[in-house]
Amino acid sequence: MKKSKSLYLLLACVSILFILHTLVKNYWIDPGASGFLSHKTGLKRELNLPVWLNVMYVHVAFACVAMASGLINFSNRILKKSRRLHRINGYVYIISVLLVVLTSGYMAPYATGGRISSIGFNLLNLLWLVITITALVQIKRKRISQHRHWMIRSYAFCFTNMLIHLITSLFHQGIGYGYPISYTIGVYGSIALLLVIPEIIIRINQNGKPSADTFPL
Repeated sequence: MKKSKSLYLLLACVSILFILHTLVKNYWIDPGASGFLSHKTGLKRELNLPVWLNVMYVHVAFACVAMASGLINFSNRILKKSRRLHRINGYVYIISVLLVVLTSGYMAPYATGGRISSIGFNLLNLLWLVITITALVQIKRKRISQHRHWMIRSYAFCFTNMLIHLITSLFHQGIGYGYPISYTIGVYGSIALLLVIPEIIIRINQNGKPSADTFPL
């Protein structure tokens, strides 16, 4: 129980800090995304900047909502206090994920790194959507333990942007690769990590957990 509480507190700190960083950066410091767009060279499709920016604003907003609502629903205290709130917030999460996937689908053809990166983003979108729907199906069938596991897998995708930029920085600034190739590595590297890390967390939670039907976080 103590380990689960510590894990939840760590998750909460990381999530809240990342949400604040994302909102400040995209809506205040660089609302025109000039820094990010400066790396988009050699695009085969003409980028309609006003439309792209508006889609990005929606994308960022609902990505933050998904991260916040997912974090709330991992709280065992909130689950015990109000299952109705947990259920409603779960649908907020699902709708947010759907909107993030749709907006990401629009932006994918303009991804830094070209076609290869675009394919990677489409793969990320497909995986996140399928995993999230699977989590919904599991709870509809009253499979609480399986629902929890699939939600852990789904929630991991809320950190896609963070992982992409961390890996990109490692290869671009740390190793010296060009930014486009570093970004492409970041996209596919994040896919691998987003599939592996949740499985590690699920196994850690299963070890020493008294019941398969309790929410550990």
